[in-house]
Amino acid sequence: MDYRLTEEQIMIRDLARQIAEEKIKPVRAEYDEKEEFPWPIVKILADSDLMGIYIPEQYGGTGGGVLALCLATEELSRICGGISLSLAATALGTFPLLLYGNEEQKKKYLPDIAKGKKLSAFAITEPEAGSDAGSIKTTARKEGNYYILNGTKQWITNGGEAEFYSVIAMTDKKKGARGATAFILEKGMKGFEFGKKEKKLGIRGSATRELIFNDCKVPAENILGKEGMGFIVAMKTFDSSRPGVAAQAVGIAQGALDEAVAYATQRKQFGQTIASFQGIQFMLADMATQVEAARALVYSVARMVDAGCKDVAGPSAMSKLFASDTAMKVTTDAVQIFGGYGYMREYPVEKYMRDAKITQIYEGTNQIQRTIIALNLIKGSHKK
Repeated sequence: MDYRLTEEQIMIRDLARQIAEEKIKPVRAEYDEKEEFPWPIVKILADSDLMGIYIPEQYGGTGGGVLALCLATEELSRICGGISLSLAATALGTFPLLLYGNEEQKKKYLPDIAKGKKLSAFAITEPEAGSDAGSIKTTARKEGNYYILNGTKQWITNGGEAEFYSVIAMTDKKKGARGATAFILEKGMKGFEFGKKEKKLGIRGSATRELIFNDCKVPAENILGKEGMGFIVAMKTFDSSRPGVAAQAVGIAQGALDEAVAYATQRKQFGQTIASFQGIQFMLADMATQVEAARALVYSVARMVDAGCKDVAGPSAMSKLFASDTAMKVTTDAVQIFGGYGYMREYPVEKYMRDAKITQIYEGTNQIQRTIIALNLIKGSHKK
């Protein structure tokens, strides 16, 4: 379908596709098996100026915005959903800075991120605070011109590999969610350590680690926005970043669909290719329709975010919800089309299915997305 992409957007999409096909595809199984972080691929993405496509030009990026990020993330994810996170998770960690950082902070951190010299990460999840962000237990106590952080963050994508971290901590527990504050932390700060690296079902080419703060001293100048704005920073970040998760899901689904079509036109049973059977044809038709519908929704929401539209929380949640559910459905159907071969690691569709599952969980479970959508509907009805 024609999504009226600009020449620059088409170039970004095609470049990401080329890198994915030529550089990522030959090594994706190896990174998945060894569970290693793909630094050589990050360098290729950096050398190609893809790491800064969503960052404004004045800070060293190319200013393509969220849609450009989605285009690149989709193409990388079409080959490997895990490796794509080196870009997508860095964007998640950078959005708080883009949205709430002051000029000094932006000039200090954004150029290195834009050039791919350093990665970033976002840290809000804790052992007892996942969907319930208001239950954060990591504390930040003010002492003079510093804040002293104590606590643990869990399941942080790019953890240990990133240099910069957008961290949400409680500065006033009595205020609940309104007592949270966002900070920029740097790898190597005294009292900032990394815990275990998680062994995961999917996205194994991405690092997921604990962050541990033990009397970590953070300058007050590292606050993003103002004290007490942490929950707002997090929610507005997700409004901008969820289309990226949705794009990852679309890419994973498209990759699985491509493999299923190719297999169905080659695999023979009862003297003919299985693509000639109506049962398989209907499955492929449904898969293709679902992927295209998800893509259309993602691009539309990304354009809304780039245009600065208000109240994008509902549409952003819709894109993440629909695309991730689509990815899980399409990848599962792809495995079914492959039959017994689909269950074997020598074929790629089992990896697509494993990678798809996390898109229904992180950056807000799909149950939370439905809650966000419903609340926005109800709020909108009161305005009429």
